[in-house]
Amino acid sequence: MSLFRLIFLFAVSHFFAAQALAQQLPVPPSLAAKSWLLLEIGSGQVLSAEKPDERLEPASLTKLMTAYLTFSAIRQKTIALNQSLPVSQKAWKTGGSKMFVRVDTQVPVEDLIKGMIVQSGNDACVTLAEGIAGSEENFAQMMNREAQRLGMKNSHFMNSTGLPDQQHYTTARDLSILASALIRDFPEDYKKYYSMKEFRYNNITQPNRNRLLWIDPTVDGVKTGHTEAAGYCLISSAMRDKRRLLSVVLGTSSDSARATESLKLLNWGFLSYDAVSLYTKEQAVSTLRVWKGAQSQVKAGFNADLIIAVPKGYADKIQAQFIAQQPLMAPVQAGQKVGIVKVSIDGKVYSEYPVAALENVPLAGIFGRTVDSVKLWFN
Repeated sequence: MSLFRLIFLFAVSHFFAAQALAQQLPVPPSLAAKSWLLLEIGSGQVLSAEKPDERLEPASLTKLMTAYLTFSAIRQKTIALNQSLPVSQKAWKTGGSKMFVRVDTQVPVEDLIKGMIVQSGNDACVTLAEGIAGSEENFAQMMNREAQRLGMKNSHFMNSTGLPDQQHYTTARDLSILASALIRDFPEDYKKYYSMKEFRYNNITQPNRNRLLWIDPTVDGVKTGHTEAAGYCLISSAMRDKRRLLSVVLGTSSDSARATESLKLLNWGFLSYDAVSLYTKEQAVSTLRVWKGAQSQVKAGFNADLIIAVPKGYADKIQAQFIAQQPLMAPVQAGQKVGIVKVSIDGKVYSEYPVAALENVPLAGIFGRTVDSVKLWFN
C-alpha cells in the first residue's frame, strides 16, 4: 500500500476522533443530498461527511474507474493513445448516454477517452473495456481487483458504464479514494481531459455535464452521474492557492442541485479552513536507528508534500511531534511505515499521519546481524 493511501486511511480514521477539538471545528453545511464527503487531498483529511459509507448506486461515476484502468493500460502499453479499437455490436447497442460511435468501425483510443469523460458515452466505455480486457465481463473483474487494491472496501462493479445493477454499488468515501487516486496517479491525463467543456464526434457536439466548469474557474473536474435510482450525482475538484479539495455529492434531486450543493461544500471547505504545509516531499522528518541492517540508519519522511487543513485562525497554534516505531528491524522497504507525526492544536490532539522510510535498508551479513542481536539483548 502506498504512503498516500496510508495517509488517507489513517487520517480518515482519526480526524473525527479528535473530540477535544469539536467545539473549534467549523460547522459544515447541510446539503440536499443522500450522501456526501469533502476531502482535503493534500493530507487525506475528511473535512465533512454525511453517510459516507452508505452503499449507493454510482451511475456514471463508475466511469472514473474505467478511466483509471484505461490510463493504466496506456502506461503499461496494453493499448496506445493513437491506437484504434473496434466497435462491437454490444458497445453500439449499449443504452444510456452515448458518444455515437458506429458499429464495425475503428475509433482512436483518445477519442474514446474524450467520449467517455466529456460525453459520458456508455458506448465508448464498453469499447474501451473490450479493447483492454477482451470483454466487459473481464473488465469488471479488473475493476473489482483495482478497487480492492486502492482500499475501496464497500464497492462492487458489474460493468464499465454505471448502468443499473443490484450488485453494482459504491460509497462516497470509496469514490473519494478513487477520484483522489486518478488525480494523483495520472495528473497530466486529469488536467488534459477532465476540464474539457465539450467534445465533437460524428458531427455531434456534446457539452460536459459538469456545470461547475462554467460557474467556477477553479473547478477542473471531475464527473457527473445520473440514474433514476441514484439521483443526480457529482464529484468535483477545485484548486485554489495550490490547495485542492475534492467534493463527492450523491443523490440530489436535479442537475442544478448537484452543482449548487457541490459548490456550497467546496466553498465552505476553502473558507473555513487554512492550508498549512508541514513537510515537503522527501524531507527527512527524522533519522532512525535500524537494527540488523546493511546500514545503521534510515531517513523517515513523506513521499509527497504534507499539507493539512486547520480551522481558520489556528494555523499558528499547530505543534507536530514525531513518534518512532522502535525497534526498527531490517530489512526496511522505502514506503514502509516507521512512525507517526502527531499534530496538536493548543495541546489537544488534532490528527495523526503515518511516516515512511525514504530508502531501502537490506539485511546486514551474518556478522552484522549477530553484533546487533547482542546489542539488542543488552538494550
